[in-house]
Amino acid sequence: MRIIVDADACPGKNIIEDVAKSYRLEVIMFCDINHILKSNYSSIKYVDSGFQSVDMYVVNEAKKEDIVITQDYGVATIVLGKGSSAISPKGKIYSNDNIDRMLFERHMHSKLRKSGVKVSNSKKRTHDDDERLRNNLTKIIKNNLNRG
Repeated sequence: MRIIVDADACPGKNIIEDVAKSYRLEVIMFCDINHILKSNYSSIKYVDSGFQSVDMYVVNEAKKEDIVITQDYGVATIVLGKGSSAISPKGKIYSNDNIDRMLFERHMHSKLRKSGVKVSNSKKRTHDDDERLRNNLTKIIKNNLNRG
Protein backbone atom coordinates (compact mmCIF):
# COMPACT_ATOMS: atom_id res chain seq x y z
CA MET A 1 0.00 0.00 0.00
CA ARG A 2 1.31 3.41 -1.07
CA ILE A 3 -0.10 6.91 -1.03
CA ILE A 4 -0.09 8.61 -4.42
CA VAL A 5 -0.80 12.32 -4.48
CA ASP A 6 -2.02 14.50 -7.34
CA ALA A 7 0.10 17.27 -5.85
CA ASP A 8 -0.24 20.19 -8.27
CA ALA A 9 -2.86 21.89 -6.13
CA CYS A 10 -3.02 19.70 -3.06
CA PRO A 11 -3.15 21.41 0.29
CA GLY A 12 -2.57 19.20 3.30
CA LYS A 13 0.67 17.63 2.11
CA ASN A 14 2.10 17.87 5.62
CA ILE A 15 -0.92 15.99 7.02
CA ILE A 16 -0.58 13.30 4.37
CA GLU A 17 3.09 12.84 5.21
CA ASP A 18 2.47 12.80 8.98
CA VAL A 19 -0.11 10.03 8.63
CA ALA A 20 2.06 8.11 6.15
CA LYS A 21 5.07 8.28 8.47
CA SER A 22 3.10 6.84 11.37
CA TYR A 23 2.30 3.77 9.22
CA ARG A 24 5.65 3.77 7.38
CA LEU A 25 3.95 4.09 4.00
CA GLU A 26 5.61 5.27 0.84
CA VAL A 27 4.29 8.58 -0.52
CA ILE A 28 4.69 9.57 -4.17
CA MET A 29 3.73 13.12 -5.12
CA PHE A 30 3.24 13.96 -8.79
CA CYS A 31 3.33 17.54 -10.00
CA ASP A 32 4.11 19.27 -13.25
CA ILE A 33 7.35 21.10 -13.93
CA ASN A 34 5.71 24.47 -13.19
CA HIS A 35 5.48 23.63 -9.47
CA ILE A 36 8.22 23.21 -6.94
CA LEU A 37 7.71 20.81 -4.06
CA LYS A 38 10.11 19.94 -1.29
CA SER A 39 9.88 16.98 1.03
CA ASN A 40 12.14 15.08 3.36
CA TYR A 41 9.79 12.09 3.24
CA SER A 42 7.91 11.81 -0.06
CA SER A 43 9.23 10.99 -3.51
CA ILE A 44 8.52 13.94 -5.79
CA LYS A 45 7.99 13.09 -9.45
CA TYR A 46 7.90 15.93 -11.93
CA VAL A 47 6.06 15.49 -15.21
CA ASP A 48 5.65 17.67 -18.27
CA SER A 49 3.09 20.41 -18.01
CA GLY A 50 0.01 20.03 -20.11
CA PHE A 51 -3.65 19.21 -19.94
CA GLN A 52 -4.13 16.30 -17.51
CA SER A 53 -0.49 15.22 -17.65
CA VAL A 54 -0.24 14.78 -13.87
CA ASP A 55 -3.61 13.00 -13.85
CA MET A 56 -2.39 10.43 -16.35
CA TYR A 57 0.74 9.67 -14.33
CA VAL A 58 -1.31 9.28 -11.13
CA VAL A 59 -3.77 6.94 -12.84
CA ASN A 60 -0.99 4.86 -14.41
CA GLU A 61 0.94 4.61 -11.13
CA ALA A 62 -2.03 3.57 -8.98
CA LYS A 63 -2.44 -0.11 -8.20
CA LYS A 64 -4.82 -2.16 -6.12
CA GLU A 65 -4.56 -1.29 -2.41
CA ASP A 66 -2.93 2.12 -3.09
CA ILE A 67 -4.50 5.30 -1.77
CA VAL A 68 -4.83 8.17 -4.24
CA ILE A 69 -5.33 11.73 -3.06
CA THR A 70 -6.88 13.91 -5.74
CA GLN A 71 -9.54 16.54 -6.15
CA ASP A 72 -10.26 15.31 -9.68
CA TYR A 73 -13.40 13.17 -9.85
CA GLY A 74 -12.29 11.60 -13.13
CA VAL A 75 -9.02 10.43 -11.60
CA ALA A 76 -10.91 9.14 -8.57
CA THR A 77 -13.30 7.18 -10.80
CA ILE A 78 -10.49 5.46 -12.70
CA VAL A 79 -8.42 4.52 -9.65
CA LEU A 80 -11.49 3.19 -7.83
CA GLY A 81 -11.97 0.90 -10.84
CA LYS A 82 -8.39 -0.32 -10.40
CA GLY A 83 -9.04 -1.27 -6.77
CA SER A 84 -7.32 1.74 -5.22
CA SER A 85 -8.89 3.93 -2.56
CA ALA A 86 -9.44 7.60 -3.33
CA ILE A 87 -9.80 10.64 -1.10
CA SER A 88 -9.89 14.38 -1.70
CA PRO A 89 -7.40 16.81 -0.14
CA LYS A 90 -10.30 17.97 2.06
CA GLY A 91 -10.78 14.42 3.32
CA LYS A 92 -13.88 13.39 1.36
CA ILE A 93 -13.72 9.69 0.65
CA TYR A 94 -14.65 8.81 -2.92
CA SER A 95 -16.44 5.50 -3.32
CA ASN A 96 -18.35 3.55 -5.91
CA ASP A 97 -21.47 4.65 -4.01
CA ASN A 98 -20.91 8.41 -4.38
CA ILE A 99 -18.71 9.00 -7.42
CA ASP A 100 -21.51 8.85 -10.03
CA ARG A 101 -23.47 11.53 -8.17
CA MET A 102 -20.37 13.71 -7.90
CA LEU A 103 -19.63 13.38 -11.61
CA PHE A 104 -23.24 14.23 -12.45
CA GLU A 105 -23.18 17.31 -10.21
CA ARG A 106 -19.92 18.45 -11.84
CA HIS A 107 -21.52 18.02 -15.27
CA MET A 108 -24.61 20.00 -14.24
CA HIS A 109 -22.50 22.82 -12.78
CA SER A 110 -20.53 22.96 -16.02
CA LYS A 111 -23.73 23.25 -18.05
CA LEU A 112 -25.02 25.99 -15.75
CA ARG A 113 -21.77 27.96 -16.03
CA LYS A 114 -21.85 27.70 -19.82
CA SER A 115 -25.40 29.08 -19.83
CA GLY A 116 -24.29 32.09 -17.76
CA VAL A 117 -25.50 30.99 -14.33
CA LYS A 118 -23.08 31.78 -11.52
CA VAL A 119 -22.24 28.63 -9.58
CA SER A 120 -20.62 29.00 -6.17
CA ASN A 121 -16.96 28.06 -5.93
CA SER A 122 -15.70 25.64 -3.35
CA LYS A 123 -15.16 27.02 0.13
CA LYS A 124 -11.75 27.98 1.51
CA ARG A 125 -9.88 25.27 3.36
CA THR A 126 -10.69 25.05 7.06
CA HIS A 127 -9.32 23.36 10.16
CA ASP A 128 -12.23 20.90 9.83
CA ASP A 129 -10.95 19.96 6.35
CA ASP A 130 -7.52 19.22 7.83
CA GLU A 131 -9.04 17.05 10.55
CA ARG A 132 -11.28 15.23 8.06
CA LEU A 133 -8.25 14.51 5.86
CA ARG A 134 -6.22 13.19 8.80
CA ASN A 135 -9.08 11.07 10.17
CA ASN A 136 -10.33 9.65 6.89
CA LEU A 137 -6.85 8.92 5.53
CA THR A 138 -6.10 7.04 8.76
CA LYS A 139 -9.43 5.21 8.44
CA ILE A 140 -8.65 4.09 4.87
CA ILE A 141 -5.18 2.88 5.89
CA LYS A 142 -6.57 0.90 8.83
CA ASN A 143 -9.28 -0.64 6.65
CA ASN A 144 -6.70 -1.64 4.03
CA LEU A 145 -4.41 -3.14 6.67
CA ASN A 146 -7.27 -5.13 8.18
CA ARG A 147 -8.20 -6.55 4.76
CA GLY A 148 -4.63 -7.55 4.01
